[in-house]
Amino acid sequence: MKTSIHVTSAVVGALLLTAVGCTDLDDKVVGQPVDLAAGAAAGGNLTGLLNGVYAQVNGLTDQANTYALGEHASDEMMGPTRGTDWDDFGTWRRLHQHTWDATHNQIIATWNNLNTGVFRATELIAAASSNANVLAEGRFLRAFFMYNVADLYGKVPFREANASFDSNPRVLTRAEATQFIIDDLNAAIAGLPATGDPGRANKNSARFLLAKVLLNKAVFTQNPEQPAGPYTFTPADMNAVIANCDAIIGSGAFSLTTSGKYFDNFHWDNSTLSKELIFVITNEVGTSQGSAQNRYRMTLHYNQTPGGWNGFTTLADFYNSFEAGDQRRGAAITGLTNRTGLRAGFLVGQQNDQTGKALTDRAGAPLVYSPNLNLLYSDEKAGIRVIKYLPNPENTDNPGNDYVLFRYADVLLMKAEAILRGGTPTGGATALSLVNQIRTARGATPFTTVTEANLLAERGRELYWEGWRRNDMIRFGTFTAPFDQKPTTTPDHRVVYPIPQQAVDTNPNLTQNFGY
Repeated sequence: MKTSIHVTSAVVGALLLTAVGCTDLDDKVVGQPVDLAAGAAAGGNLTGLLNGVYAQVNGLTDQANTYALGEHASDEMMGPTRGTDWDDFGTWRRLHQHTWDATHNQIIATWNNLNTGVFRATELIAAASSNANVLAEGRFLRAFFMYNVADLYGKVPFREANASFDSNPRVLTRAEATQFIIDDLNAAIAGLPATGDPGRANKNSARFLLAKVLLNKAVFTQNPEQPAGPYTFTPADMNAVIANCDAIIGSGAFSLTTSGKYFDNFHWDNSTLSKELIFVITNEVGTSQGSAQNRYRMTLHYNQTPGGWNGFTTLADFYNSFEAGDQRRGAAITGLTNRTGLRAGFLVGQQNDQTGKALTDRAGAPLVYSPNLNLLYSDEKAGIRVIKYLPNPENTDNPGNDYVLFRYADVLLMKAEAILRGGTPTGGATALSLVNQIRTARGATPFTTVTEANLLAERGRELYWEGWRRNDMIRFGTFTAPFDQKPTTTPDHRVVYPIPQQAVDTNPNLTQNFGY
């Protein structure tokens, strides 16, 4: 998917919407918003508007911001300070230890990016008028961005595309935003094509997101003064999750990768090797937009091939949750390992080049990744590294791996969870049979029973570093518990992030979240 970034009044409008007062834009808004529908019709610019909203999705692939808020705050990722490297004024440490406040740089940047996406999609919807296909894609994209805002922040400022910029945006509560998202997705499903390029919205990607929203509905409609639960998952919501998952399964368009091929989902040729890709940012070799290279450079050492930034690691407890024979734990990859020495999955112990020669650190000592590290101070070898997306030896900067946002294995896991939470089984499947489909395909020992604890652990093993972990931990009630390098229990209100203080200060309709 090759997108062109269409910068219009949407960006400025979205910044007014979020009211954070960024100082790096020269644009000034004067008077009333343009007549978007008329302008698009006259200029034939719907394609530019649509591509601009898709381009906004690319912001989710950086190692910071939306991705960091979902992963660094969880039990599967941390960013240790290494001498003078990676301290970054404590931004990663504060996320991992749940000590952020309303001035945290990444909380502000994420708010800006996601709300810009909501506004640009709303602008597109207004301009689409009677173009049913564009209107449906716009509704899906708005739901996608709004879901992320509601998930992370618990409330959503909203301005209609043709509203006066002199008026303060109204604010949707988390429950109101949830219903708004559900309505947008139901409307989108009616107008989207049944199948197609996973880089563009279709019925399957919309049903996936709808299932995700419904699975989290009990969290999103919880009393905002008790955001950590306990949650009440209703049979009606769980049955709706199952129905949407069944529609995706019944489409026949997807299947789990075969045994031993888990990393095909993240290969530089994953668009042809994988049948699990439901919604992606499409990348071509040399023209990558969704930055797959970011995912390996943010963790690899400088002396590996490709060279990395020697940053993020997983936690030893998370790594130890995998069986030794689980293919997701690690594998040699033909075309990669024999050319660079790099393996897929978790990298621990001595690292070697393609000839088997031991690599060294910058001081010349053996490059041995140790499971033990300290978040405040670690050397350059501390921590287990993770390779999910496979570097393309032919082009490590723009490797061509489609960046995965929604994947079929998650459909099976969502259906299993919905059944476990009281939904009615369908198609002869049980929570146990669905989870074991995945475990068998990945070379792991089948479960004899499914519990909340082992289902959460299985979601981690299947979906690690794909951006879902914080969301999952909250829903399963473990997010506030202590874990490695976060030794204390987190106050319950921190299951949502604070609204950026500048946004609260400039919109009287927007109040700070409970507890902050």
